[in-house]
Amino acid sequence: MKPKATTPRARATASPAPEDDAIKGQIRQANENRILGAAEKVFAGAGFGGATMAAIATASGLPKANLHYYFGSKDELYRAVLARTLSDWLVPANGITADADPRTALEQYIRAKMAMSAQRPDGSRVFANEMLHGAPVLKEILATVHPMVKEKAAVIQGWINAGRMAPVDATHLFFTIWAATQTYADFEVQVCAVLGRKSLGKKDYARATEHVVSLLLRGCGL
Repeated sequence: MKPKATTPRARATASPAPEDDAIKGQIRQANENRILGAAEKVFAGAGFGGATMAAIATASGLPKANLHYYFGSKDELYRAVLARTLSDWLVPANGITADADPRTALEQYIRAKMAMSAQRPDGSRVFANEMLHGAPVLKEILATVHPMVKEKAAVIQGWINAGRMAPVDATHLFFTIWAATQTYADFEVQVCAVLGRKSLGKKDYARATEHVVSLLLRGCGL
């Protein structure tokens, strides 16, 4: 018996090929990242109240309808910006493990945080502004930070107990790292005023990074 020929209608209703799904997924990811990047800039400059979906659409170079398709509303987009920033800040801490070299792990974490301040300062500013207003949106998301810091602080305390680094408050060490690295994004205007710069360039960040890394590692006896 001959196999039945595939009719145009059958072809039209056939499931999309895996390659098509992969391409669509890549396009979606690219558009979402493009929108989130534009939203960071608009929210950082205008605040949540002053930002509009129209302004974000213009900054992204995409139709306003695309923003609503991917993120539904300004509130949803704002939450996505905050969640992405926090997630990207936490990922580098994965290198802080019991069997890791303390100096290497902490240095990599500090350098990663400095790099994010250089590459995405607007995301840091949106996050800082949310904190200054009592974290009305981030309160639930921030709950995810507690177990991570508790786990990593326990690792650092283990290093201290084993004599692998100087005694420090393992939990407050994270606050110190965050403050030292994020200030170059959140208070760039102040830093530029003191340095006599219009903006911070690669050399400024390289200098700042070496200073912060050296200072914090010496404080940890590394």
